[in-house]
Amino acid sequence: MGFMFALPFIMVPLVFMFVIGMFVYTFSQTVKEKRRNDNSPRLTVNAKIVDKRSDVHRHHHDHHHHYRYTYYVTFEFESGDRSELRVPENEFGILVVGDSGELTFQGTRYLSFERKRDNF
Repeated sequence: MGFMFALPFIMVPLVFMFVIGMFVYTFSQTVKEKRRNDNSPRLTVNAKIVDKRSDVHRHHHDHHHHYRYTYYVTFEFESGDRSELRVPENEFGILVVGDSGELTFQGTRYLSFERKRDNF
């Protein structure tokens, strides 16, 4: 009986510490990626759009569902290397698989894509 009585007093702080630990870890990873991107050179290279995808994150709050979308585009460089970059929603719809142009990025941060005129 003594152990069962003490179990909530042990589990609640452990779960609380785990949640706080996950928050701190996520925050530190975000800051680390931002710092790495800020220290990376800004590059403009020829690239081709080879794939697009979106992630949907569903949140449940007060009997309401909220959805958050994250958009990604995969670019292929002249060397054959590929990079998937997160792009803003307002540009995701106008970027078309097969288009070629000049991609400007900094680390893992998408900055812009300008199509070559001969694609039209």
